[in-house]
Amino acid sequence: MATWQQFEGEAPAFAARLRTLMEAHRHKTMATLRKDGSPRISGSEAQFKDGDLWIGSMPGAVKALDLKRDPRVALHSGSPDPDDENPAAWPGDAKLSGRAIEITDPDVLDRFNLPQGRESHLFRIEIEEAVITRVAETGDMLVIEIWHEGKGLREVRRR
Repeated sequence: MATWQQFEGEAPAFAARLRTLMEAHRHKTMATLRKDGSPRISGSEAQFKDGDLWIGSMPGAVKALDLKRDPRVALHSGSPDPDDENPAAWPGDAKLSGRAIEITDPDVLDRFNLPQGRESHLFRIEIEEAVITRVAETGDMLVIEIWHEGKGLREVRRR
């Protein structure tokens, strides 16, 4: 898995666009895995700090318990609806997947001013895949840009 800094170093322009899309809306949709392996989606906030991407959680929240048991995670940004008259103006949306690594170091927890202090959960996201989906400048196809750790960046266009 790649840290946010490693991802930025490998694909700086793509990482900057993905970060802009992620930061455009406070609330994200996060997917975790329940004990039985079925998916759970939750609202979550994420933040970029100290060169990493972080997610916090209230003590004992089910999404935190999911991540402690199985760290696989996906995160999706919100986005405005495309303009039917000018779909190419849509900024697109961003998603990423990887692992959520729980951080328990008291000094790190103190830097985040978490609502319940050290009782809260804090996870650093390590990235395996990042995707931006947008409409092409011509307005007639989707452009899907995909970065995979170890494989780099590629683009797929679909009508």
